[in-house]
Amino acid sequence: MGLSLSLIISILLNPYKRSVKATLLQENEEKVVVEDSFPPRSNPDNEEKKGSGKKPSQTSSDILESWVIKLEQSVNIFLTDSVIKVLDTLYHDRDYARFFVLETIARVPYFAFMSVLHMYESFGWWRRADYLKVHFAESWNEMHHLLIMEELGGNAWWFDRFLAQHIAIAYYIMTVLMYAVSPRMAYHFSECVESHAFSTYDKFIKAEGEELKKLPAPEVAVKYYTGGDLYLFDEFQTSRAPHSRRPKIENLYDVFLNIRDDEAEHCKTMRACQMHGSLRSPHSDDAFEEEPGCAVSQADCEGIVDCIKKSMTD
Repeated sequence: MGLSLSLIISILLNPYKRSVKATLLQENEEKVVVEDSFPPRSNPDNEEKKGSGKKPSQTSSDILESWVIKLEQSVNIFLTDSVIKVLDTLYHDRDYARFFVLETIARVPYFAFMSVLHMYESFGWWRRADYLKVHFAESWNEMHHLLIMEELGGNAWWFDRFLAQHIAIAYYIMTVLMYAVSPRMAYHFSECVESHAFSTYDKFIKAEGEELKKLPAPEVAVKYYTGGDLYLFDEFQTSRAPHSRRPKIENLYDVFLNIRDDEAEHCKTMRACQMHGSLRSPHSDDAFEEEPGCAVSQADCEGIVDCIKKSMTD
């Protein structure tokens, strides 16, 4: 892509880290924090040495994994930043149209994840119901964000619909391939996208907050956030116990506030997914135990990259 060798080395040696913070404006002023993208994973022996004060040793496997993670995250960040520049150019003064495009794109990776997981189930490789449940709930949440933007007129111009739909097709194909090769990389890329969505909504709320408070909430938003059955609303928020978040929707400001906070929850869920086998449905019996009963075998490959790495080091 025209990048010099020195620039590529600089990117790899200085991996980007994102930090997203959202404040839920509820009665208790609860603070939602999305931590930095996960650090390279260490093996159990090194974790024990850290706890005992001994300096952990780095094996060839640890070094290789660290470099693979840096490469994956660098590629993801480059791709995300490239798309953001395009959106900034096309939608710098059309907020609802930008949100429509973002939400059309944002739900695509969850379709891709489920497609690959269903394929794995068919082959008998990977059978984890929690992943399918959570990813479906995430796509359900993003679908309602999209419905809200459509009700606000974000899809009024044919060009915006054309652009969003064709980006979504390309994004789906790319995510399916990426998820098959390295689920960790695919989840990190989705985390980057959700982080950008959070930042976009946060800036919009701060800039237009007073005007938004004067406008009524779309009916679809009221039904989704305050309806009777909120099982799927709880399901995608894997860092929370069910029923712990119940939004109040009185105006358009409340709608965008909750959409922003949804994006923060997506970031945390995507971050949890990057640790292979650690995802739990919040409705699972062992969801909030320190040592879940459904541990993943160390021999279980995360994707093509992980299988190759294990074949080289084992």
